Amino acid sequence: MMLKAVLAALMLTTTPALTDELRGTGDLGLIVERETGSLLVVDRSERAALGRIEGLGDLSHASLVYSPDERFAYVFGRDGGLTKVDILTRQVVRRVVQAGNSIGGAISDDGQLIAVANYEPGGVRVFDAETLELVADVPMGSKTVGIADAPGSRFIVATWDTGEVWIIDHSHSPAQPGITRLKGIGANPYDALLTSDGRRYIVGLFGEKGLTQIDLWQDPPEVTRFLPDYGRDQPDMPVYKMPHLQGWTLADGVFALPAVGLHQLLWVDADNLTEIARTELAGQPVFALARPDRREVWVNFAPPDNDKLQVVNTLTHEVLDTLTPGKGVLHMEFAPRGREVWLSVRDENRVEIRDTRSREVLGEIEARAPSGIFFTDRAHRTGL
Repeated sequence: MMLKAVLAALMLTTTPALTDELRGTGDLGLIVERETGSLLVVDRSERAALGRIEGLGDLSHASLVYSPDERFAYVFGRDGGLTKVDILTRQVVRRVVQAGNSIGGAISDDGQLIAVANYEPGGVRVFDAETLELVADVPMGSKTVGIADAPGSRFIVATWDTGEVWIIDHSHSPAQPGITRLKGIGANPYDALLTSDGRRYIVGLFGEKGLTQIDLWQDPPEVTRFLPDYGRDQPDMPVYKMPHLQGWTLADGVFALPAVGLHQLLWVDADNLTEIARTELAGQPVFALARPDRREVWVNFAPPDNDKLQVVNTLTHEVLDTLTPGKGVLHMEFAPRGREVWLSVRDENRVEIRDTRSREVLGEIEARAPSGIFFTDRAHRTGL
């Protein structure tokens, strides 16, 4: 009895101190400050910034993924830097410059491997998530784009120069992955996405019209070309005005796709890959993101219309609302259940937070030229 009393007393005296030092990660996020090479750590519940992580190099086209426990983020910089950061201590854990020019990355479904897609020298390099030591180097003789994690310790990526899709399978040997090459995908894939069920990998083409779908549920994977009239209207359209494919949406069996070079949103039946409708928009769309309940699609735009957002009804395909948050709306991120949407307003150095139903402004956070917004729930979503 005496020992139990002593232990109880110790718990009473130590628990408050420990509680003060502990916090969860489920309501945290990172905002890329592209011009200063820094990340802003934010708390969704408080709608507030907690601090800043600096020294991450060139973040002009940066993306990131989270570890399964949501504590660590892996940041892919345009300068070839791969940086592991601790969002609780707000420190850089390790940083390696693994290539000359990178365009994104992914984390395996078991959280053990980090894959980076490279422009220079091309190919994909795979690293240990704990140490950032190199595990595998997969040269492809091409710039690589649209990398995503697929179920079963696999990565999938498209090659710009050769028009292929590679599936890299680490399930049997992390250091010597199995390779599946799919050829004839189309000219100059510029980006790609993997649907959240891990089934459909859709590739956008810059060198010709149309798109390509790879069905990963088929054995061997099945390649299908679709929308032959969809693509660039002008051969000299710069890449930065192309839609971001991870900003496409699958809602109720229908894809909502930003039309390249047009002021339209395309609606495509996911089963037969045929166009079923188009929505006229206020500008050239970049991201078309579904609210988590899939009831609405929110769209932002390329210059000169990048001060606007439009909200589109998923069932009727009609524009419900046009919002003007400010100049340079580069990115949107919904709270996991869709209650709020956070908007980076780059040219006004702030992040705006809105209620997704009333669309009223709930708060603002100062940020240095913010671009990408990444909440920690991404840790549990395939293809992100």
